[in-house]
Amino acid sequence: MTDGHHFNNILLGGRGGTNPGQFKVHSGGLAWKRQGGGKTIEIDKADVTAVTWMKVPRAYQLGVRIKAGLFYRFIGFREQDVSNLTNFIQKNMGVTPDEKQLSVSGQNWGGIDIDGNMLTFMVGSKQAFEVSLPDVAQTQMQGKTDVLLELHVDDTTGANEKDSLMDLSFHVPTSNTQFVGDESRPPAHILWETILKFADVGSSEEPVVTFEGIAILTPRGRYSVELHLSFLRLQGQANDFKIQYSSIVRLFLLPKSNNPHTFVVITLDPPIRKGQTLYPHIVIQFETEAVVERDLALSKELLVEKYKDRLEESYKGLIHEVFTKVLRGLSGAKVTRPGSFRSCQDGYAVKSSLKAEDGLLYPLEKGFFFLPKPPTLILHEEIEFVEFERHGAGGASISSHYFDLLVKLKNDQEHLFRNIQRNEYHNLFNFINGKNIKIMNLGGDGQGASGVVTDVLRDTDDDAVDPHLERIKNQAGDEESDEEDEDFVADKDDSGSPTDDSGDEESDASDSGGEKEKSSKKEASSSKPVQKRKHKGRDDEGQEKKKPKKKKDPNAPKRAMTPFMYFSMAERGNMKSSNPDLPTTEIAKKLGEMWQKMSGEEKQPYIQQAQVDKKRYEKESAVYRGEATVDVDSGNESD
Repeated sequence: MTDGHHFNNILLGGRGGTNPGQFKVHSGGLAWKRQGGGKTIEIDKADVTAVTWMKVPRAYQLGVRIKAGLFYRFIGFREQDVSNLTNFIQKNMGVTPDEKQLSVSGQNWGGIDIDGNMLTFMVGSKQAFEVSLPDVAQTQMQGKTDVLLELHVDDTTGANEKDSLMDLSFHVPTSNTQFVGDESRPPAHILWETILKFADVGSSEEPVVTFEGIAILTPRGRYSVELHLSFLRLQGQANDFKIQYSSIVRLFLLPKSNNPHTFVVITLDPPIRKGQTLYPHIVIQFETEAVVERDLALSKELLVEKYKDRLEESYKGLIHEVFTKVLRGLSGAKVTRPGSFRSCQDGYAVKSSLKAEDGLLYPLEKGFFFLPKPPTLILHEEIEFVEFERHGAGGASISSHYFDLLVKLKNDQEHLFRNIQRNEYHNLFNFINGKNIKIMNLGGDGQGASGVVTDVLRDTDDDAVDPHLERIKNQAGDEESDEEDEDFVADKDDSGSPTDDSGDEESDASDSGGEKEKSSKKEASSSKPVQKRKHKGRDDEGQEKKKPKKKKDPNAPKRAMTPFMYFSMAERGNMKSSNPDLPTTEIAKKLGEMWQKMSGEEKQPYIQQAQVDKKRYEKESAVYRGEATVDVDSGNESD
């Protein structure tokens, strides 16, 4: 075997869940990288204390134990790989791999082998299962013969699995000869004391440093953050998370422009779990100007032997810098800071919104990071293309003040960053173009950068004129938008759903040129039951809801749409794609909530469209009233 040999589709067992990746052996040690980017594990050969082989279903498992007490399982090797890897490890690392056998008999009685911080249940000479003792949160005696173990919950252990091991119990009869006791201390008590030495019960290990009252945005709350030798702990009033440093992929230190706060993000793989929600990013918010002084609870010998050039005895400085330096030194994780991008205000990010949440989009050297909620990390290597779009592209709205950025990933997932200010366009475009990321124009035909500049933000130049935008402005005129906004408030009891749905149906009936009776049936289907009984031959004038008293005249002009209806048309598709299982009524409710949270400036494009449509309706109604004298739909005469 040559140095640097690779093995593909190798699974990282245990904390890694079922994520495939690439395994590499070289003269300096071992490495495993998750497929598609993300988690990377590097093991120096000097840290390897034991290596084992085990035949598991359809493959072989390589187990590697290191000095820090961690145990890694790499699953997916072929039979011919075993001898080659064994020889390479013996020659380059000086460690002889042991062979273990897996028990598949289903027996639940056997012996217990405790090697370091790993408890192994043996059935004869074969291994049934293993338990990492640092993952034990509580252990107690039940009677004189049973020992109960409770494992940590809400940390990264099993976060990728549907089911996680919560507790298990060992029955140790008084006749047991492995753990010899006496009348006051039976064998079960001896086992319990042995487990207690290695289990993380009551935080027996003192933290290296503690930061109190830290504001964490996801998962939201104030926590006491304890940094231990091999893990960090977040202790809040309602939640307690324990996170092994081996689960930390990367740290991000991202200042907020013109803001007294700084983000520190801890990216995890696998994520922590709270109920059914997974959190791959812990977003911490520090006060930028806060200064702290901390002494580390580490002996000088340990600092020299294990953390030389990585940690100091004490720190004094800005709290986010001190926190990041200590966590980096203990975990070995790399820190990413803002790169070369600068906004028009010389900041590190641009304001935008994602899934109706306002936040900051950080263009980084190797990816994009949207914060604070939902925290979304997109690596450049995952991007198929990006597309600059007019704000509310697709004819729904046109605004010269904002634009949207669509990011299409290679796995067909899309992220739409909305409401980016127009003056950020050139800096953002130049940055993306400089990273050699494919840029699509508005039509999506891949004409390149020039198509984007001239088609998306044509009105950024004083001499350039957008004919379509000018036509909309001329139609809208200088009429104020307060009236249309008030119309929406008056009709907001229906949350936008019935109005929007009925409006769509009216449009379909009018445009299809169908028969009058079909149109009348559609109108009746969107009415209340009481109005259904009255729609034939009865006078509906004076009714609170405007419904036709007779068959709808197909020549009658289509009613003007409200600003909210234009907003609903623009956002309904995005809402459905983001929430495919959400019922129509819930989609309408969420759209109504989004509309109410929008500022007057954000509503302006939709109000402009409604004004244009209102003028169209008034003009067509005047012509219609002059020509028609009998079957006039009185409900369409006013808003």
